[in-house]
Amino acid sequence: MTPNNTTLPRISIVTPSFDQAAFLEPSIRSVLDQDYPDLEYILIDGASDDGSQKIIEKYASRFTYWVSEPDKGQADAINKGFSRATGEILAWLNSDDVYLPGAFQRVAAFFASHPGIGLLYADLHSIDYAGRHFNTITYAPYTLADLLAFRIIGQPSVFFRRSLLDSAGLLDLSYRYLLDHHLWIRLASQTEMHYLPQPLAAARHHPAAKNVAEAAAFGEEVYRILDWTRSQPDLQPIIASQSRRVLGGAHRLNARYLLDGGLPAESLKFYAKAFMQDPLYTLRHAHRILFALLSLLGLGWLAKVYIRRDVQN
Repeated sequence: MTPNNTTLPRISIVTPSFDQAAFLEPSIRSVLDQDYPDLEYILIDGASDDGSQKIIEKYASRFTYWVSEPDKGQADAINKGFSRATGEILAWLNSDDVYLPGAFQRVAAFFASHPGIGLLYADLHSIDYAGRHFNTITYAPYTLADLLAFRIIGQPSVFFRRSLLDSAGLLDLSYRYLLDHHLWIRLASQTEMHYLPQPLAAARHHPAAKNVAEAAAFGEEVYRILDWTRSQPDLQPIIASQSRRVLGGAHRLNARYLLDGGLPAESLKFYAKAFMQDPLYTLRHAHRILFALLSLLGLGWLAKVYIRRDVQN
């Protein structure tokens, strides 16, 4: 049941933007077209020179705040926005992704009726350059232990309470790729997570996206996060009790990014390491291992009939 307007929490959305003019307007419209009665929308642009500012100015009157100025990257832009946000519920939407219709009403209804839960995540559509839906990534009810084992949740479909961010702190600027996963672990250390088995947003896949153009570089941050978790007193007991699952998860995620980055041989090495630590979970990704083998053998015609499908992370 959707709560009435007097009980709706304020939702603050931050969009970090830099040279994404090709996708920026659909992203902005997906927020504004929610028609949510207590919306705070903040856009932080990193001094784009590709025509983005003209698009931003078109909607300037509907932003709570916007700026176009040099910054230190995505995390810095998001932190600038969160520092200005006043909503009870926070999220960020990258300038190439979109929210699905009705997402904010569903999020508001959930948080209003579950005051003890601080972090909500949902399924995620995948869309191509032109915005065509080609896949839906489904997750499962995860715990903090699952996040520590590198079960990844789709950032565009994550919402959380402002009180948690105030306690956990802003995004760490030293992370370029897994800045979101690092934050989810810190937030989940303080609250119960909840999975909503329906899509709330869509992530756009295109050649310039970081998870495509720089996929091979993600692995370094996987192991940085692993080292960081091992140094945290409140996380150490979970890491120690599930060390093989955690290490297997790190290797498996690194293997996936290496495969996405066009490095099948390196990918297979880390899938093998993942199998040694957590064989059952690694085998759930057998379709990716097969794709790595086909790519390594140069069977491009088979690679073309491979249909990319994501399983629960």
